[in-house]
Amino acid sequence: MEYTYYPKNICAKEITFHIEGNVVTNIQFVGGCNGNLKAIAKLVDGWTVEDITAKLAGNTCGYKSTSCADQLTIAVQEAYHTENKAS
Repeated sequence: MEYTYYPKNICAKEITFHIEGNVVTNIQFVGGCNGNLKAIAKLVDGWTVEDITAKLAGNTCGYKSTSCADQLTIAVQEAYHTENKAS
């Protein structure tokens, strides 16, 4: 399932990815720190929702209480729960 998430309180305006079961692939960020977000997307490509959450949840950016990585964890958890409710 292709999923689009609109993050809150970060520079990136949109996060899109594919989720199949609990495996996340094809992550793309719109906006934000381009190089860093491309690197995060490559590093976690093929990871499970649980692995992404374990490594990235709670990460902050500067004075903000969240970050692009933290918002990715929220997005993949939301997509996973949405996909499993539909099944």
